[in-house]
Amino acid sequence: MRVIAGTYRSRPLQAPPGLATRPTSDRLRETLFNILQPRLEGCRFVDLYAGSGAVGIEAISRGAAHVYFAENAPNALAAIRKNLASLKIAGGFALEDRSAGRLLSSLAKARRPVDIVFFDPPYEVEEEYSNTLHMISQQHEALLRPGAVVVVEHRKKRPLAARFGVLELQRVVKQGDAALSFYAVAHTAGEPDTQTEEGI
Repeated sequence: MRVIAGTYRSRPLQAPPGLATRPTSDRLRETLFNILQPRLEGCRFVDLYAGSGAVGIEAISRGAAHVYFAENAPNALAAIRKNLASLKIAGGFALEDRSAGRLLSSLAKARRPVDIVFFDPPYEVEEEYSNTLHMISQQHEALLRPGAVVVVEHRKKRPLAARFGVLELQRVVKQGDAALSFYAVAHTAGEPDTQTEEGI
């Protein structure tokens, strides 16, 4: 596993030992960031269920202004800290070591809206998908900047719903056994529809 592009291009990353964490593959991460690239410079990025931290670190490498990691598994937390230390990344990030929900609530309460939210919970914990998307929807006014995108990695064979509260599915990208679903806040009635799939 490595950083794909940007400041830390080709630098190696450690994955947590064991099978409890499933890192996003280099290939899928490259696809994700090719899509997100126009949004990355100066953005505020959230990496929930961060595992090794590879997705959030890739965002830092490509110009994100600040990345928030959420992870509570001890092995994964150790891997994130080792990866950040090995790359000498000393600032521009925060690490929430209790839960994804705690990070989202803290950001919303502090009125620190973000541009991109990525999350990839363990496939077997299916309720985390809907719980997290509903939480983001309920707090979207305080949590998401205008035009923000929420990206979810999941099994290709287990598609997600087209709508979670105000969050509406914009695009699905499939690769191997995995898929990336892109959500954005739906336009309210009477507003011009300026959000297109190409813009995600």
